[in-house]
Amino acid sequence: MSLFRQLTDSFQGAEPGVWLTYLLDILVVAYLFYRLILMTRGTRAWQILWGLGIFFAAVSLSEQLHLDTLSWLLQKFVYMGPVAIVILFYPELRHALEEMGRLRWWGSHFSFLPGEDVTRMVDEVVKASVDLAHRKVGALIVVERETRLDDIVATGKRMDADLSAELLSTIFHPGSPLHDQAVVISGRRIVAASCVLPLSDDPSVGLGVHTRHRAALGVSEVSDGVVIVVSEETGAISVCSNGRLIRGLNKETLRDWLLSALQPPKPVPSRRNFNWIRSRIRAEDTP
Repeated sequence: MSLFRQLTDSFQGAEPGVWLTYLLDILVVAYLFYRLILMTRGTRAWQILWGLGIFFAAVSLSEQLHLDTLSWLLQKFVYMGPVAIVILFYPELRHALEEMGRLRWWGSHFSFLPGEDVTRMVDEVVKASVDLAHRKVGALIVVERETRLDDIVATGKRMDADLSAELLSTIFHPGSPLHDQAVVISGRRIVAASCVLPLSDDPSVGLGVHTRHRAALGVSEVSDGVVIVVSEETGAISVCSNGRLIRGLNKETLRDWLLSALQPPKPVPSRRNFNWIRSRIRAEDTP
């Protein structure tokens, strides 16, 4: 209550210009907290935040109830708080800084390719994906966008080859030495093959999501790359971006989705785009 009174007193004696400064300050802080909640909701960091909230509630309650021994013990952990927060939230802090450095975090979109080159690249990827799905050959195709994927490329075999549907199909052929793991595409070049992707540690991901799809989610959580997944078991085509996975795409819906995600100046597909694609899939499946 004392803090509220201090704020009230400062507002009462402030000039109009200072009021605007206070208001701007509050709006900026509120927006930053809003973005933080959006980035952590449903992730491991969200569970850690709840744990920290319970811990500080226990500290306050132990002081009010005069539980001196428990309060003394908890206070010792409070002193280690800054170091513990950095250790616990290291992946999330890194991801947050990367997100802030991307243009689309501030509401814009950036692409390294002009529209015509994006269309040609998408056509080649779609052609290869449909062919692999028809033959039930598993595949992971990562399309690099703003965030460079040098760490992931370093885990595979560098190729630096012109992108073509035939080459993609050859790479993922079961007899190929590079068929396992993922292919990374940058621009109209296949940068590397047989790349190892980080698996998603999102607790909301169900057990029904297999390793290939979990790897697609993992790389989409640490970068803004777009991932195309072809299931080896069912031949189903899925896409993954920004930690979202949508399944059951066909040739037309896959092409529409990739163009929407990669071609400027259109933004990354929103929830409404996902719902539109799902409704289109259902309409095509209806006899």
